[in-house]
Amino acid sequence: MAAALALDIGATKLAVALVEADGGIRRIDRTPTRRDDGPGAVLDRLFALADRVLDGVQPDAVGIACGGPLDTRAGVLLGPLHLPGWDHVEIVRMAEERFGAPAVLANDASAGAWGEFRAGAAKDAGSEVYLTVSSGLGGGAVLDGRLLVGATTNGGEFGHVCVRPGGRRCTCGRLGCAEAYVAGTQLVERAREAMSAGRVSALAGVQDLDAAAIVRFAADDDLARELWADALDCLGQVVTDLVNVLEPEVVVLDGGLTREDALVDAVRRTVAADAIAPIRRVVRVERAALGGTAPAVGAGLLALEHAA
Repeated sequence: MAAALALDIGATKLAVALVEADGGIRRIDRTPTRRDDGPGAVLDRLFALADRVLDGVQPDAVGIACGGPLDTRAGVLLGPLHLPGWDHVEIVRMAEERFGAPAVLANDASAGAWGEFRAGAAKDAGSEVYLTVSSGLGGGAVLDGRLLVGATTNGGEFGHVCVRPGGRRCTCGRLGCAEAYVAGTQLVERAREAMSAGRVSALAGVQDLDAAAIVRFAADDDLARELWADALDCLGQVVTDLVNVLEPEVVVLDGGLTREDALVDAVRRTVAADAIAPIRRVVRVERAALGGTAPAVGAGLLALEHAA
């Protein structure tokens, strides 16, 4: 069976997989990104990890998943927001030279959407909206069986839908984006800002504060409860807006924070209450089925399809 090497370049981890044409993963491995080392050192480690995963197998294609902005047609990273200093990195050319196979570049959330559409929670659907909720808030969509990419291949940035006009500044520079309220890194930043301003919270005693701790404390701590409730409200608004505009058969929620039943349940309630009546009766909101590997699976499948 044909197999693609999939490279997933995230803010905190690098994942490498050998993906088969049916979406199955033959082998996979991960390592911390350590993005402050710079693109040269990080890519050296990524490619070395890929050599170990391949273990002598010659891939039929290489799929690369990374957050944007990107130029997927030229195969170039254009300064991804989660990788400061990675400006105009010709990642496709480098991968093709290293691995001797045609390579393609895709936005990581778009690749995740394709992975879940072809081999995951949306595999029996004709259309899908996909959101990944972790350190950031990414998204992708498949409409009538076609992956939405947009005019410059940077479409699907659902995390930058405005939910609080004039609100917090997002990493993209805009005020009030959903990512500024839902992303794990932003939950932590908001908690620290509140405590620095004098807000009393049990979170002050948490070493290495992260979003998971905020969720754990939400049952008993007022600040944690408010932040988590606001994040769930913002995410529900975004999903409902997307459902109303795109009318997908299924919404797939992926990423570390979606392991929380409260998040999935809150989105389902908001969509059921606020989506347009004919749409809310048919759309399903599901947790991702690929266990965090959707971007790698999707990138591998896109690469195989492109090489066919």
